Amino acid sequence: MIDNEIKPSVDGRAWVEVDLSALAHNASEIRAHLPLGCELMAVVKTDAYGHGMENCAKRLYGEGVHFFAVATVVEGIRLRKAIPDCGILIVGYTHPKDAQFLNEYSLSQIVVDGEHASLLNEMGYKLCVHIAVDSGMHRLGIRPQNLSEIEGVFECKNLTVEGVATHFSSSDSLERDSMEFTNSQANHYFSVIDALRDRGHDVGKLHAQASYGIFNLPDLRCDYARAGIALYGVLSSDNEVLKKPALRPVLSLRAVVAQVRWIGAGESVSYGRVFKAPKPTKVATVCIGYADGVPRQMSGNGGTCLVRGRRVPIIGRICMDMLMLDVTDVGGVKAGDVATLIGRDGDEVVRCEDVAAASGTITNDILCRLGERLARIYKG
Repeated sequence: MIDNEIKPSVDGRAWVEVDLSALAHNASEIRAHLPLGCELMAVVKTDAYGHGMENCAKRLYGEGVHFFAVATVVEGIRLRKAIPDCGILIVGYTHPKDAQFLNEYSLSQIVVDGEHASLLNEMGYKLCVHIAVDSGMHRLGIRPQNLSEIEGVFECKNLTVEGVATHFSSSDSLERDSMEFTNSQANHYFSVIDALRDRGHDVGKLHAQASYGIFNLPDLRCDYARAGIALYGVLSSDNEVLKKPALRPVLSLRAVVAQVRWIGAGESVSYGRVFKAPKPTKVATVCIGYADGVPRQMSGNGGTCLVRGRRVPIIGRICMDMLMLDVTDVGGVKAGDVATLIGRDGDEVVRCEDVAAASGTITNDILCRLGERLARIYKG
């Protein structure tokens, strides 16, 4: 851990730039698509998808977003310390032995099944919970046909049911089969809600839509909509179909060029000698690597960066702390120049979706893996 008295330049090696005005814009666009009476629940888990939880949540709170979702107790405590009076829901599993923290920091908790609820109840703390209904994703939650198990949560004397939730597995697609499955999930979920109400239970707040459901299922009537990746202005991948508004990317990723050198034809670059120069090549070494969250798979699969407003390929294997670029066709590149891995430089843009495609993954993965040793610079 770096001593607090040691404060190197935030832009001296590699860093993330976060445009908070773009984040506020995205929140406004998303809220404009919500049905009347539905509020935005901002998902800020995993350090707000790599953007910095506290700073992003504070800006969203200032924009009128007052309910947030995190994945763990530790995230919940961090957020509570940053914003004392917001609503916080832990959408991941919390072990019953940590129930005291849920109580102490006023954190609401998703209960994943009847046993989880019972064990939390036995800890003796007064807790607010949301019941997860497994409407078809089969990750967490209680199946709709197990209504008695769901009702059992209402009978736990130390638990106050604050809401009932579900999660759609295919709402990112408008293809017929996916839409039919999503609609079946919605039907299962609302059948549970109707049954609980018929039996006299106060189901509290309802929430089912995540980012894709907000835009692809705009007529679903819930109290909250959980926006995650859309808040940050990107799609998980270009393969997904989404009726989306004009979202703005919030994050840029940049690093400094440490050295520029020429190598001869036939000479190799980096570990394993997987890249051999077909001709004399100008190579720029950049101060960022897989320890910072840059996927090793980018090299050789179409991964590029921007240098002096020009798109250049990543060559050779990406190292733990460095990567190399072919800048032969870019004039004047020198040590101290900035390489852009995600974001805009002049008229060129590398989108997070492009990085994900070159890495065989999704943007959520790219953003969440950006390492904590990357400084965060907040703008807007």
